[in-house]
Amino acid sequence: MRQAVTGAANAEPAQKSALTRARILDAAAYLLSKKGYAGLRLTDVAAEAEVQAPAIYYYYSSRDDLIEEVMWAGIADVRENVDRALADLADGTAALDRLMVAVEAHLRHALEISHYSRASIRNAGQVPPGIRKRQMREEERYGETWRRLINDLAREGGLRPELDLYIAQMLILGAMNWSVEWWDERRGSLEAVVANAQSIIRHGLSDAN
Repeated sequence: MRQAVTGAANAEPAQKSALTRARILDAAAYLLSKKGYAGLRLTDVAAEAEVQAPAIYYYYSSRDDLIEEVMWAGIADVRENVDRALADLADGTAALDRLMVAVEAHLRHALEISHYSRASIRNAGQVPPGIRKRQMREEERYGETWRRLINDLAREGGLRPELDLYIAQMLILGAMNWSVEWWDERRGSLEAVVANAQSIIRHGLSDAN
C-alpha cells in the first residue's frame, strides 16, 4: 500500500509538470503564428502561459529550442490529421476522392484547428537552418502522403497526362499553405476556401467531373 501511495504522490508533480510544459508550448505556438520568429519574446510566452519567464528554461534550454519544438510539431500535427482522415475512408475509395479528403483535412487543420501548423508554415522561411532540421524531416514524411495520393491518381488514369507528378504536388501544397497568410473570415468562410481549393485541384489535375 505504501508503494502505491508513493507512486500516486510522485505522479501528481509529474502530471503538473507535463501540463505546464504543454501550456508553454501552446503559448509559443500561438504567439509564433501571430508575431513570427523575430517578434517572439519569451516574456510574452510566459505571460500567455501564465508562468514566470525563468520557468521556461526548466523545460526548454533556449528560445530557439522552444521554437524548434513548435516548428516540428506543426508539421507532425497536420500530417497525422491528414493520415487519420485518409485511414477513416472505406477501402476502394477512388484516388481523386481521397485527394479531396486530404485537401479538406489539411486546410481545416492549418486554418482552424492548429496554431502549431500556422506557426510552422508561416515561419519556415524565417527561422535559422538549425531549427528547421527536424521540421524538414517531418515535411519529407508528409510529402510522402501527398506523393502517394497523386501517384494513385495517376495509376487510376485520373491525372492529366501533361502534368508532372512532383510539380503538381508542390503546387498543391504551396497554394494551400499560402492560405494561412491571406485567409480570415472576412474573405469568405472556411467552407468556401475548402470548396474552392477542392474545385481548383480536382479540375486542374483531372479530366473527371
